[in-house]
This record gives sequence, C-alpha cells and structure tokens, in this order.
Amino acid sequence: MLSEDEFNALALAVFRSQFHHNAAYRAFCAGRSVSPDSVGDWQKVPAVPPRAFKGLELTSLAAAEREFVFWSSGTTGESRSRHFHSRESVALYETSLWAWFERQVLAGRPELCPVALTPSPAAAPNSSLAHMFGEILRRQGRVPEEHFVGRVGLDGAWGVDFGAWRRCVEQGMVRNEPLLLLGTAFNFVHLLDWLATSGSSLCLPAGSVVLETGGYKGRSRELTRSELHAALGEALGLARDQIVTEYGMSELSSQAYAYPGSADGRQWFRFPPWARAQVVSPETGQEVAEGATGVLRILDLANVWSVAALQTEDLAVRHGEAFELLGRIPAAEPRGCSQMTA
Repeated sequence: MLSEDEFNALALAVFRSQFHHNAAYRAFCAGRSVSPDSVGDWQKVPAVPPRAFKGLELTSLAAAEREFVFWSSGTTGESRSRHFHSRESVALYETSLWAWFERQVLAGRPELCPVALTPSPAAAPNSSLAHMFGEILRRQGRVPEEHFVGRVGLDGAWGVDFGAWRRCVEQGMVRNEPLLLLGTAFNFVHLLDWLATSGSSLCLPAGSVVLETGGYKGRSRELTRSELHAALGEALGLARDQIVTEYGMSELSSQAYAYPGSADGRQWFRFPPWARAQVVSPETGQEVAEGATGVLRILDLANVWSVAALQTEDLAVRHGEAFELLGRIPAAEPRGCSQMTA
C-alpha cells in the first residue's frame, strides 16, 4: 500500500514527464498557467476531460511507438476518444488490471471458468474492454475462441451468440464448475430479454459470479443498476454478493470495483492503491466534504505514457477513498460504458 507521500512523489514525477514529453498536454497545462514547478500536490495536477482524447493526441509516444490504440465505444461515424499504447504501456495496463481484478473479484473464490458476452480481442482489437477480458482469460489459461460468446455485426454493433452461451452454462453444470460471466449492462439486458422470450431458465452453477461493467448508449432498453442486478439474480440464481460492478474507461489503465457500502444495497467503488479518486466541486474544483456530491476526478499512475489525471463527467458521492456513482452530469456526452444512475 502506497503512503500519501509515496503516491504524491510518484504522481508529481509522472506529471513532470508528461508535461515535457506530451505536447498536447503541455499546451493544456500552459493554458491554465500550470507547470511542474508550480505544483507540489498531486491533487493540483491539471486533469483533462476524456472528450479531449477525441481531437488531441494526448500521448508521450512517438508515432512509430503507437502499436495499439483503444477507442471509446460508440457508433459508426461518431467521433471517439483514442488512447495510444506501445507494447510497454499495454504490458503495464495488463499488469494493473490483473492485479486489482485478482484481488477484488477472484480473491477467496473457487476457480471460476470465465465466459465473456463481448466479442474477443481479435474481433474487436480497438476495444479496451475486450482486451481486458482477453487478458483475464489468458491469465486463467483459457482459449479465447471458446470463451467469448459475443459477436460483431456487419454494422459494427455487438451481439451475443445465445446458443454458445447456453452451451457454456450447460457444460459448467455438467462439470459442476462455477462460471465468471463478463459483460456490459446492455449485454446482460439482451441476455435477460432472450431468456424471457425463449422461455429459457438457466441458473448458473453454484458459486458463479457476474461482472457487469455498465453502459447502454441506446443499445438496449435501460434499467437502473439495482433493477438490472435484481433481474440477473432472479434469472440466473445469484445472490447480491455474486454480482460485481466495474468502473473503467478506455482513457484509463486501472479499474475500480464496487462493494456493498450500506445496508440498502448502494455500491461504493474503490480504485487500486496506484490510482486515486476525488469527488470535487464543479464550481471550485476543490474536494467536497465527506458524504457530499460532486464530479469524479481520477489520477491513475498506470497512465504513464498518456495523461494520468482525468476529470470525468460522472457525478459521485464521496465516502473516504471510495465513491458512490450517481450517473452522468446532466447534458454531458453519453459514453458507451458510462455508469447507470444508481
């Protein structure tokens, strides 16, 4: 666990490097009359909005080093954010995501057989979510082609091969092997609708876990998170603590996971020790009081070659180092993996 002083020193070192090597970010800071010489606290590092990744090349990587690019989800023809990666930065991304996923999702659970409702990384090479799920499968020694049941349509939209999904569940039941079902909110709504229209009833094997990442953007009917989780629990035979929620975005390299924060089922998210989340006032930019509402700001030390500090458009309630998501700021741009209103 990093102390506050250790985190601050690392954050300032990353800021200094990005200021000097990331031309677009340096111009952003200059417009605010901020430089490494004027910042002594990580909370004062200038944070860029994710939408800035659409038009600006917010990277310290030379063009020849940009071997990968993650695009924010969206529709064909829509302007989308770009997060450039080299082999080294992708390796750091993979290390970051696995370390926190293993601790938050897998710790204390029996071995789970992962099944992703999204397309594979080969089918969706610019999706950070598909890459994340592919890395989870790789770390668990699984063959991706057999464990991704999502498909990409001719229009680029994601769908689910429900026949393949059924076979995975039935095989798990025969082997008495609990599943780890990975997907977005709209994946799960499509699954619920298919179960309802087909008259199917497929409870997952005992001990199974669902990981839900949020996100609709017009790809299905929308449910609140509590409604979605209640429906999944009833349809798949899961208790509340068997449904895990993830918060992430293509512009980050680390993810937050939710845990029950109160008796009424509200969820509080927490990032790994190498990332910090603040809930700040949109008027003053200062951190709000405990229990107050503001806008989520994140500093991710794993974003070494892009921009570490991001100013999101998500409303949240501060709970110490954790936060409760409330949804998007009114009139903010919708995001493909944006969080649902609590």
